[in-house]
Amino acid sequence: MTAESITIRRLKEAFGSHIRETHAYRGDDTVVIDREALVNVATLLKQDADLEYSFLIDITAVDYLKTDKAPRFEVVYHFFSLPHKQRVRIKVPLAADDLEIDSLVPLWPGANWYEREVYDMFGVRFRGHPNLKRILLYEEFEGHPLRKDYPYNKRQPIVKPGGNI
Repeated sequence: MTAESITIRRLKEAFGSHIRETHAYRGDDTVVIDREALVNVATLLKQDADLEYSFLIDITAVDYLKTDKAPRFEVVYHFFSLPHKQRVRIKVPLAADDLEIDSLVPLWPGANWYEREVYDMFGVRFRGHPNLKRILLYEEFEGHPLRKDYPYNKRQPIVKPGGNI
């Protein structure tokens, strides 16, 4: 059995009841947490002097529609600690009928466009986001194309300045 990393130990100590699962693979930690703990977990990762995960690499989502995994969606956060050269992945499961999670923009202003992309592609709403609107697709686009149930042959309205075509 491999010893737990300092990151997993700190998170378990601080948020034990909100940690659903942890594992490490090739030196990178993954921690699955409850949605309610996201902002506090991110704050600890960023501000703890022994962790210093000051770099938010990416935010994405996964749709597990065609698997037995429940709940259907996960929002996935990738952080990097520059001084310690460590990565951690934080996953937050969300049910398909409750796709809302707190925004990390107040902690990481750079989360702005990542969260907008996840909203645009998957339909996840970020509570407290300063400007949650589409970023890759136009406003009239219907649906969220990275969801597994999005119809691949769906025809979208094409908007021309001054009216629809």
